[in-house]
Amino acid sequence: MTDADPSRVIRVLLVDDQPLVRSGLRVLIADAADLEVVGEAGTGGDAVRLAAELRPDVVLMDIRMPGMDGIEATRLITERTEAVRILVLTTFDEDDHVYGALRAGASGFAVKDMAVEEILAAIRVVAGGDGLIAPGVTRRLIEDFVRAPGPRVAERAPRPVAGITGREREVLTLVGRGRSNGEIAEELFISAATAKAHVSRLFTKLGARDRVQLVITAYEMGLVAPPR
Repeated sequence: MTDADPSRVIRVLLVDDQPLVRSGLRVLIADAADLEVVGEAGTGGDAVRLAAELRPDVVLMDIRMPGMDGIEATRLITERTEAVRILVLTTFDEDDHVYGALRAGASGFAVKDMAVEEILAAIRVVAGGDGLIAPGVTRRLIEDFVRAPGPRVAERAPRPVAGITGREREVLTLVGRGRSNGEIAEELFISAATAKAHVSRLFTKLGARDRVQLVITAYEMGLVAPPR
C-alpha cells in the first residue's frame, strides 16, 4: 500500500438513501481541492453498479438503506472492484453493523457526527491505503470483533504465520497496537521507509487490504492481547 499522492485528486462516490445527506456531503467535499465527488447512489444496488462503472478511489457508504444495505454493497464492491476502498459512515449505536462491515471488507469507519475536517481526513487516509477507525468507534470494536463467534475478515485469506520474519512479526504487533509507520520506526530504531516497506510486505503475505485487517490479524495471531 502506498500513501496518497498529494497532487492526485481523490475520486469519491457518495452512498446514502437520504438526498439531503448526500447534498451536504457533496458541498463539503467540493470545498476540498484534493477531493472530487464522481457520483451518488441512494441504494446499495446502485452503489455496486456505480462503483464498477466509475471506479472511485473511495466509496463513502451509509449502512442503513432500503433493499440492499451498505454491508452487502460493501461485500460486493470489495469482491468485484479490489482497488476501491470503502469508508463506512456509522453511528455510536451500530456496533453490530460495524462488525458486519469489517467482515465485508470495509477499510475504515467514520462517525456521522465527526467534524467536517475529520471526515475529509478519513477519506484521505483510506484513499492512501491505510485503514481508519474513528475515535468514537475505537479499538474496542476490533477487540470485541476478534472475540466474537462467526466468520472474520482475516479468515478470508490464508494465515501464513510461518511465512513472516521475526522483524515483520514485530511490525505487525505494533500495527496491532495502533502505531503509525513513523511510530513503528521510532520504536524499532529503523527508518520510516523501512517501516513502510515491512508493512507493505505484510499486506502481501497476509492477503490484507489495509491496516484494519492487519490489526485484526495481529489479534487473531495472539500478538496483541485484548484487555481483560
